[in-house]
Amino acid sequence: MIGAESVLSQLGTIVSNTLLGFANVAFTGSLIVMFLLAGIVVFYSKRRPKDAYLTWGEAAASSVFCTFGLFWAFGVVPHQWLTYSGSELAMRSDAILAGPGSTGLMEFSPIVISKQTLADLIAVGIYGLAFTLTVVLWAVWQNRGQKKTDEVEKSNYGRPLVKA
Repeated sequence: MIGAESVLSQLGTIVSNTLLGFANVAFTGSLIVMFLLAGIVVFYSKRRPKDAYLTWGEAAASSVFCTFGLFWAFGVVPHQWLTYSGSELAMRSDAILAGPGSTGLMEFSPIVISKQTLADLIAVGIYGLAFTLTVVLWAVWQNRGQKKTDEVEKSNYGRPLVKA
């Protein structure tokens, strides 16, 4: 039963270290800025009509804003996570998580998985979140100003009433 206790303690350490990632001011602050930038896009898409003309200055400002948002989401946020995980959380390649040389979590496995692998997988998840957020924001922007179809009067049986 000693192996089960060490597995549970290692899993607890993994989860607590991952949750401690949000305790870092730089990483958490960069996530907050990323979501604030996304919120600005959603807020502005509700105010700007779809058929409004775009001036040169508005186009320049929006291109700078988009470039900054993409730089922030795909550059700063993953960098802050990888810096924090490599330094304060000690998720390095010499810290074996599973496989030969580990301290109980799947030590029978011939595949060596280090804590840096887990940190890199979390970084890939951050990239996936940023990519999904980018696609969603472009869809919100492209679909701004579209009205839903008017509700058609229905009969007592639930069928739409259409005039011929």
